[in-house]
Amino acid sequence: MTELVTYELNDGIATITVNNGKANALSHEVFDALNAALDQAEQDKAIVILTGQPGMFSGGYDLKEMQKGPKEAMALVKVGSTFTRRLAAFPLPVIAACSGHAIAKGAFVLLSVDYRIGVEGGFKLGLNEVAIGMTMHHAGIEIARHRMPAPYFYRSVVNAEIFNPETAIAAGFLDEIVAPEQLAERANAVATHMKQLNMRAHKQTKLKTKAAYLEKLDWCIEQDAAHFDVLG
Repeated sequence: MTELVTYELNDGIATITVNNGKANALSHEVFDALNAALDQAEQDKAIVILTGQPGMFSGGYDLKEMQKGPKEAMALVKVGSTFTRRLAAFPLPVIAACSGHAIAKGAFVLLSVDYRIGVEGGFKLGLNEVAIGMTMHHAGIEIARHRMPAPYFYRSVVNAEIFNPETAIAAGFLDEIVAPEQLAERANAVATHMKQLNMRAHKQTKLKTKAAYLEKLDWCIEQDAAHFDVLG
């Protein structure tokens, strides 16, 4: 795709890797490349593995973009929310191979895919928006509510609690953890197992299961775009 996002197809499995600096920041350019990679995966009818650099899945939105002003911040948030909405309804299975830290938008990506594999180690996962002075946006609240157990939802969204890989499983960000050197192998094993699914049935069941959520998420994205208060 680009230097920021690479795409590798192997036996019906597409590995999409983000590589954008120390924080693996999610910018407009990165989202453009990620959407192009998903377009290619749909064309290839491939199961997707989404991953980052060793030690860093993503630290969230590109702060240089977010700090330009409220309108610029919300423009990037809208692009990001629309991307995670696409992940939630993607017609093929999407596996996150969480290679390390996953903070803010990085964690929202984990909440939007079909299966999440993390790695052992001193990594931080969670939603830190309130801690850094950002009012949580409507879409973020609903993405978290959809996937997180109720007690962890409040602790994460309202209290900005950050989790380690082990506690991130209970919180709803991950499904399992492995040693870092086993991540790629395990992600490919899960993807290979998912090849047994009937992809038409997978797509239709996913959409049926998430129908009310996706409708609410569309409303949230519109509300967020109309109110530039994320930095308030």
